[in-house]
Amino acid sequence: MKIYNTLSRQKEELIPITPGEFRIYACGPTVYNYIHIGNSRPICVFDVLRRYLEYRGNKVTFVQNFTDIDDKIINRANEEGTDYLTVAEKYIKEYKTDAKGLNVREATVHPRATENIDEIIAIVSALVDKGYAYRAENGDVYFRAKKFTEYGKLSHQPLDELQAGARISVGEIKEDPMDFAVWKAAKPGEPYWDSPWSQGRPGWHIECSAMARRFLGETIDIHCGGQDLIFPHHENEIAQSECCNGVPFAHYWMHNGYINVDNQKMSKSKGNFFTTRDVAAKYGYEPIRYLMLSSQYRSPINYSIEIIEQCTASLKRLYTCRDNIRFLLGNASGELKDSERAVLDKFAAHRSRFIEEMDDDLNTANAISVIFDLVRDINTALSGEPSLALVKDADAIFAELTGVLGLVYNDKPESGKKQDGGVDAALVEQLIADRTAARKAKDWATADKIRDQLKEMHIVLEDTPQGVKWHAE
Repeated sequence: MKIYNTLSRQKEELIPITPGEFRIYACGPTVYNYIHIGNSRPICVFDVLRRYLEYRGNKVTFVQNFTDIDDKIINRANEEGTDYLTVAEKYIKEYKTDAKGLNVREATVHPRATENIDEIIAIVSALVDKGYAYRAENGDVYFRAKKFTEYGKLSHQPLDELQAGARISVGEIKEDPMDFAVWKAAKPGEPYWDSPWSQGRPGWHIECSAMARRFLGETIDIHCGGQDLIFPHHENEIAQSECCNGVPFAHYWMHNGYINVDNQKMSKSKGNFFTTRDVAAKYGYEPIRYLMLSSQYRSPINYSIEIIEQCTASLKRLYTCRDNIRFLLGNASGELKDSERAVLDKFAAHRSRFIEEMDDDLNTANAISVIFDLVRDINTALSGEPSLALVKDADAIFAELTGVLGLVYNDKPESGKKQDGGVDAALVEQLIADRTAARKAKDWATADKIRDQLKEMHIVLEDTPQGVKWHAE
């Protein structure tokens, strides 16, 4: 497998430090609000990375943090008249609700910044001892960015350009505008922890260095996150980690592209800001996941009502295939026929193409195209009177490939508020059985009456050699 490494700006063969094992760190949310649809992209994309590496036989340790102490969290707590812990707990819970809806598996470890203060203080202490960090008069501790000669190697920005954009904010006492905080002295009324420098809290960047080292080691295989984190967050993580530990921080860096809304940058001021919860309430979660995988992860994605509805329609095609397979599993019979053996070769060819596309920098867009080619061949192969053996093979490969992408995971396609939850399946099955009995008795009037009744219930029937199939309109 090859992936595009932001560090080298080229595709590289993905080789783990320990054969057959990958250690991955993914930057998680700052938990002060519901996640927006832009946040959903890295969550879904790197969930697929993990699934695919495991599918190919690797062991994956996947760590995703929660930033549970931050200016935004403190501000939200003040607005709501509560404390930072209450705010963090609330939005961690809300995040997990959305992640579950998106079919994102829980990380191997979900560490929190506030649970790793000792590790953070240990790293800051090492940086101070080595001269890479210093205590300011106000109790803040800053990292000397220029002392790390490779600073800028991830973002590929020359030092003079970075320096030109550096600023000193009100209240900061830095030696140089490029220096960044690894420990922040607490302001009056703010939560704090004791440290050798001041009562305070960790800077944003240092927490990820600490949690990655604690749970994955000094050098990890893959560090991933959104494109917006390349600078300064990931750049600063590299600087402080490598200066502290004396070894490379991560071998590979993966970053997903931005999401635009109606071809414009998402912004609350523009009125085009959507939380994942808002979109899911109308269309369901799975169309969001499908959208995030419908383009190669490094490419930008455009969100619009038209596009999310296209995702819903595409998913319906996948669910129709799955439902056809399920129906035949209960109605077909027999061993594999000689005439069906060529179909198995087609299925195997689709699997090979799927792996080839995923091996090319996790190209989920092309992998989805392969799945639809598979669906076409499954529909053709099962349109007559297939053997049960063939149906089982179709079921296995359909579940295998959609499972790698984490798709087709509901009983039926989601459609949010549009979803018709009023269908009484038991009543429908009974009416179909009564109609079948009437037809066997050549009581056509009763059979037609039942069909009309089902039509009024918006139930569509399809007579097949294996029996009657139905679905709600």
